[in-house]
Amino acid sequence: MLPSNLNDNSSPWYQVIVEGEVPCIKLTGSYTLAALDQQLRKVGAKLACFAAQPDLHWDLTGIQQMDLAGAVLIWRAWGMRRPVHLLVKSKQDGFFIHLEKASPAPKPVRRDILWPILTLGRRFFLFWDHLFGLIMLFGQVLLNIFYLIKHPKQIPLREISANLFRTGAQALGITAVVGFLIGIVLSYLSSEQLHTFGADVFIVNILGMSIIRELGPMLAGILVAGRSGSSMTAQLGVMRVTEELDALTVMGIPHSLRLVLPKMIALGIAMPLVVLWTSAIALLGGILAADVQIGLNYQYALSSLPDAVPVENLWIGLGKGAVCGMTIALIACHFGLRVKPNTESLGEGTTNSVVTSITAVILIDAIFAVVFSNVGLKMAR
Repeated sequence: MLPSNLNDNSSPWYQVIVEGEVPCIKLTGSYTLAALDQQLRKVGAKLACFAAQPDLHWDLTGIQQMDLAGAVLIWRAWGMRRPVHLLVKSKQDGFFIHLEKASPAPKPVRRDILWPILTLGRRFFLFWDHLFGLIMLFGQVLLNIFYLIKHPKQIPLREISANLFRTGAQALGITAVVGFLIGIVLSYLSSEQLHTFGADVFIVNILGMSIIRELGPMLAGILVAGRSGSSMTAQLGVMRVTEELDALTVMGIPHSLRLVLPKMIALGIAMPLVVLWTSAIALLGGILAADVQIGLNYQYALSSLPDAVPVENLWIGLGKGAVCGMTIALIACHFGLRVKPNTESLGEGTTNSVVTSITAVILIDAIFAVVFSNVGLKMAR
């Protein structure tokens, strides 16, 4: 007697055949994702119902076409194991051999009730690990500097020159465009407010102090962190992927001497110059916008700029640039040397490098603002 759940033999996907006392199900048609389409769930549920019969014979030789989706459908209907009685073609059997060897899907992990504390703890230890790595790398760079002072012939002048060109000269275009536009925006916003109170001439004070002391170094630092910092991290990361760093280690060439130190020196020299360039272009854009908006004569603006902005502010801005430049290079090299030999780690390291560098630039700007709060400012009495 045929079991009740085997009575349906009218489906185009299978045929139920009973020879004597041996029931057999013969799969027919095309078991491909395109052919099954909307019938995928329905056919899978019906095959699972058939698979509940332990003595049922399975014949897959009638399948015209089968892809991995169809094989997975049948495999799941079998309960992730082959039936005892199975007739299958050799080409089709390759799918099931692959599914047998495949590792099972991981079970969903239930979150612990203390998962926020655990996550915060892991983040703290990760932050401490990176901070400790940065300190170690900076210490190694200092040792290399002392070594080069005693052996000046081994100073990597070519590496410093190449990095100076890439991080300095090639960054002048983007910094000029952004600085010019920021100067125009700041001038338009400030001139409208000052014109309301009849204090148009003070636009020079606002532009000079805000750009030379704060916005110029900040813009240059953020742009260089996104442009040059990411480039340094990606360069070292690719060297890790292509095993060039391992080759340098085998040859006895320290990474910090030939890769990290030239980048830090070059960016430490280039950043003050980029800051000066960005501030000058931003002031130019602000003065031109003020001339158009409120009719402020540019000759008057240039002549009154030294009196409105003490020279100490320029030195503070250049100092910010030097410190930010060396910090960006140090962070970029740190994350670049920690890249693992795979593309996913390369992208993650580059992203972390840029985010950390921009955060460090803002933090350095805040520290300079607090430390030099009484320098270069005309305090009202």
